[in-house]
Amino acid sequence: MLTINVAVLLAVIVFFRLRRRTHSRSRNDEKLTVVIVLALGVLIAPTPAGQGIVNLLGQLASGVTQAGR
Repeated sequence: MLTINVAVLLAVIVFFRLRRRTHSRSRNDEKLTVVIVLALGVLIAPTPAGQGIVNLLGQLASGVTQAGR
């Protein structure tokens, strides 16, 4: 039996949607991409990989903040 992780499927969809040229996208196409990316974020956030990304971005943000002082 083949199982597909929904987060992986959404990541692949986002990858191929973002490869398209910007000027060939309609406004509705851009809105759909945003909705898909948000859904991907919701699926990834509670996973260990998502927590690692949050920690990494938090460290990066605090480093930028301290460098700006």
